[in-house]
Amino acid sequence: MPTPERTSLAEIVAAGASILESEGLPRVTMQAVAQRVGVRAPSLYKRVRDREALIGLVAEAAVAELTGRLDTAEGTLAGIARAYRAFAQERPEAFRLLLSTVGDPAAPARVSAPVLRVTEELVGPEQALQAARLVTAWATGFISMELAGAFRLDGDPERAFDYGVEHLTAALSPAAP
Repeated sequence: MPTPERTSLAEIVAAGASILESEGLPRVTMQAVAQRVGVRAPSLYKRVRDREALIGLVAEAAVAELTGRLDTAEGTLAGIARAYRAFAQERPEAFRLLLSTVGDPAAPARVSAPVLRVTEELVGPEQALQAARLVTAWATGFISMELAGAFRLDGDPERAFDYGVEHLTAALSPAAP
């Protein structure tokens, strides 16, 4: 009779994600994850090929979470931007991981779909990709600076974010007749 499974792939990925957020990417190791799920490291290799595959699975789970949040966000530029920022604030290490080249090469297309839908409504299909890149670059830069503590001047980052979203929306909106 085969030995019973002591952990699942979902538990392994969840443990990897938890370690990522609490200790950073370098600490996401097969040994650390095995310890977290209560098995010996060699047991993980039944489910995950190696550390690189583990990091890829953690990145894929982060993509799925972010995509889900964006899909259910208010269908406006402000709603999408706020959902993106909330994800980054709650999961800063996952946010940083998503900005790397780790994971599925098709992930950016899945994460971009909600942004493209909103920008297409604002500027039309021909300019939607350029507008989505503008919005994503601005939001990612703002959020990255915020997470790094780079806003050292007086002022309220929340108000600054809202100001940016409001002005990007106005700039991308068709002129009123």
